[in-house]
Amino acid sequence: MAAAATAGGFRLGQRVHAAGDPRRVGTVRYLGPVEGHSGDWVGVDWDDGAGGRHDGSVAGRRYFVAAGERSASFARPTALSQGISLPDALRLRYHVEDFTKEEQDEMYVFSTSQKRVSVEFVGQNKVQEKLKNFDDLTSASVSYMGVSSIGPQDELKSLVPKLRLLDLTGNLFSQWQDISALCQALASLEVINLTNNTMENDVTESPMLENIRILVLNNCGVTWELVEKIKVSFACLNELHLMLNKLKTIMTPAGKFVQGFNTLRLLDLEDNHIDSWDEIVKFSYLKSLEQLHLNKNRIKHVNYPPNLPSHGPLDDASAVPFENLQVLLLGSNEIEDFSSVDSLNLFPSLRDVRISDNPIADPAKGGAPRFVLIARLGKVKVLNGSEVSPRERRESEIRYVRLVMGKTQSDDAEEIKRLHPRFAELKAFHGIEDEKPTSSTSGPQKMASGLISVTLKCVGPSMGEKQPLTKKLPPRTTIGKLKSLCESFFKLKDIRVKLFVVEEGCPLPQLLEEDTASLMELGIGSGASIIVDEES
Repeated sequence: MAAAATAGGFRLGQRVHAAGDPRRVGTVRYLGPVEGHSGDWVGVDWDDGAGGRHDGSVAGRRYFVAAGERSASFARPTALSQGISLPDALRLRYHVEDFTKEEQDEMYVFSTSQKRVSVEFVGQNKVQEKLKNFDDLTSASVSYMGVSSIGPQDELKSLVPKLRLLDLTGNLFSQWQDISALCQALASLEVINLTNNTMENDVTESPMLENIRILVLNNCGVTWELVEKIKVSFACLNELHLMLNKLKTIMTPAGKFVQGFNTLRLLDLEDNHIDSWDEIVKFSYLKSLEQLHLNKNRIKHVNYPPNLPSHGPLDDASAVPFENLQVLLLGSNEIEDFSSVDSLNLFPSLRDVRISDNPIADPAKGGAPRFVLIARLGKVKVLNGSEVSPRERRESEIRYVRLVMGKTQSDDAEEIKRLHPRFAELKAFHGIEDEKPTSSTSGPQKMASGLISVTLKCVGPSMGEKQPLTKKLPPRTTIGKLKSLCESFFKLKDIRVKLFVVEEGCPLPQLLEEDTASLMELGIGSGASIIVDEES
């Protein structure tokens, strides 16, 4: 297009930022004249809207299609920047005599979990001393500096030969050939963060980049088809981060399962659009995979894939699905069935699980409290980010057995096993007997043998200062009855109470809402602490 040459040397698809504002980034979608206005114009579709004025059409004429109704605008070429080279950015960021406070704040890299981590140099004097010679720089961040090219490879190689970690968040890279050239120039580079660089999905043949161990492509607009194209080049990855890419389908070039990635230990697919567990099953035979991050997707059901010869990779019929997976993060999905929870017991190495912010784990929405989840997950050592201590596991399992015994109406062992797969195992392991009337005890002695001891603690602001009370109660005492007893025990007049049970490992006490439920049905046993508060 002739306009491309006259519009300041810009090209369609190029990433640019507003002159003087490297954080206002967009993509060139049009080059040429605009009816009713003289001169050459550049049509830009701005990331996240970023102050756009229209959708690519003006005065009834469409010039291009923008991502949003008001994400686009036209700008003079002089109002846009095509960016700077990486060596120039490094010099600007690090090679100064006196650091301003803003520059000191920027001397951090961001970890893959988006936490600030200082570069290895601590203290202004030490930083300045180290940076007199760029040879000593091993970690660098040039985030949001408008970097669009790597410059001459020899210049970059000689400038930072020992660089191991490079944070390029929010810059103007889009072409994989630039990233490939960068990785080739920096032989020591192991970690590269390309978050918020919109990468093109066309990839030309690329050389092997065996030095890269961690690749971060969060919010880069990548598809799984692109991942399949670049995985040969990045053959030695230990971690691959793909958050916020709107991924829904894992498209594999051949067969049912993702192959390759022989050294990949962590795969981060958080905050995407995956709604079917069948897509996740495609990762079953990544042999080195230890961590799978799936928070903030739309998954409704989880199951362990059948271990059948026809399901395994073609070259290994004996392969075990998810054989080495130890960490599975499923927070903030849409899981609401216990069969999904129970299926996690089948993963052979799974020890750390997150299922918080799912309907099944939210008691306020009819889900299960923490003690039930611990009891149903027999091998889990960490649940929802909190360690499960031996004491908490024992108390949770005993409480769960009591809960099932109190609620189960059927004597059908098969039906109970279907609904509560670990019930019989836990009941036998903890030596919990069924309640049976006996002729050897009667009256007060019989009643006392079945009582449970609970500690009641008043915390309501209108209740005054009251000492905790320990009371022995029949296990079939309902929550409604206990509320009445608390009003009597603590002499609470004209105060409507609400009760909470304190559970080990839970950050907050759990509200006891159902007045008709008994202590036994809720799995509350001896030693429990119950908070007595007042209705607001």
